[in-house]
Amino acid sequence: MNTDLYEEITAYLIANQNQFYRLAYSYVQNQEDALDVVQNAVCRALEHYEELKKREAMRTWFYRILVNESFQLLRKRKQFLWQDEEEIAQIPYEEKAFEGTTDVYTCINQLAPELQTIIKLRFYEEMTLREIAQVTGRNLNTVKAKLYRGLKCLKGMIQEVDR
Repeated sequence: MNTDLYEEITAYLIANQNQFYRLAYSYVQNQEDALDVVQNAVCRALEHYEELKKREAMRTWFYRILVNESFQLLRKRKQFLWQDEEEIAQIPYEEKAFEGTTDVYTCINQLAPELQTIIKLRFYEEMTLREIAQVTGRNLNTVKAKLYRGLKCLKGMIQEVDR
């Protein structure tokens, strides 16, 4: 057991817990779920800390765990929603675009999950494109293309709302 690495990871997790919560919340949109996601990600990281090959990659390694945990919770939630389909059908539909209160963050959450991840990591977590490629397991050029595609979609959404 490499106690130095374990302590370094623990210190990193404690020092950055607010950032982790913020990112998890951006996915799950619920305080309790976000806390669960962060807790599960921390547990998974501490259970598998020996799999970290380079200490310099600790940030991207943990963010990858955190994003995966967020998606895992969303998948579970989606399965649960399918079971309650009759209840959902009774909820009245409201078109929010006409309210005029749409903000950029709301628009980001309407993008495809992969585009959301790239934009959130780039602009909210201030990661480099190379770090995002490591977190998402994608090629650097793919990350660049998806970032620009996501930004183009956002621009279209915002212009649509402003009309």
